[in-house]
Amino acid sequence: MDHIAIALTDDAALRVYAAITTDTVKEAQILHKSYPVATAALGRTLTAGAIMGAMLKGDKGSITIQIKGDGPLGTIIVVSDSKSNVRGYVSNPDISMPPRADGKLDVGGGVGKNGFVNIVRDLGMGKPYAGHIELVSGEIAEDLTKYFAVSEQIPTAMALGVLVDTDGSVAASGGFIVQLMPGFGYGDDEIITRLEETIKTLPSVTKMIADGADGEGIINALLEGTPYNVLEKRGVRYKCGCSYKRVERALISIGEKDLLSLIEDGIDAVIDCNFCDKKYVFSVEHLKALLRKCRKS
Repeated sequence: MDHIAIALTDDAALRVYAAITTDTVKEAQILHKSYPVATAALGRTLTAGAIMGAMLKGDKGSITIQIKGDGPLGTIIVVSDSKSNVRGYVSNPDISMPPRADGKLDVGGGVGKNGFVNIVRDLGMGKPYAGHIELVSGEIAEDLTKYFAVSEQIPTAMALGVLVDTDGSVAASGGFIVQLMPGFGYGDDEIITRLEETIKTLPSVTKMIADGADGEGIINALLEGTPYNVLEKRGVRYKCGCSYKRVERALISIGEKDLLSLIEDGIDAVIDCNFCDKKYVFSVEHLKALLRKCRKS
């Protein structure tokens, strides 16, 4: 079962989030019929979104990750709530790309190295917080590590991975985020150096997951004997919140002029949900009813 384990070292220096997201990314791949590079790029971002959702306080918060590079995949959008229910899509999921020279999927080439990462954190209590950085490599983890360093001033180590099988299905997916807690900072070289050296010696996160590691197993490998306590273990799932009512509200919000244009076309309006590919069909009579609501509002 997909989950996130959250731990804190006994000295309160490091907080660790380790996620298993294999089933979540499998569902995304099936929904979007994505090719391997798109699956890996979206899957990495879904994992990051689930973890960053777990960082939110309260029950009403959400986080949106937008990655827009100059590569053929186009834009990646992932949204997570504070319970790590995630959804996402990539603009061009059916892009076929050759592997890198080392045989790995060319996620950086698919995303592109020029562009930006935009993060919007909405705590449900007023104006959302937005952070913006330029892409570093398009490999997702490096880009989000820079986001934490620049926009939030939090020293962070991160790994995200998706293992795609030869038939295009998802064999393993997950990742981890390790952060220095308040009171510790970039001057704490020993903590950072020890962590970075440990990470270099570990197998890839997808190798650990494929070999059977759960979230706590990944944390144990990362902290390598450092005493810690697991604070929480929570589920992760792919969940789209679209509904007929939400699409109705969206159509009303486009305004009288655009609704009239749809009505004048004289055919059913078909609205696709980008997150789950569900289609919503509105007859001309239904559109006329929405127009009446629009005029009353």
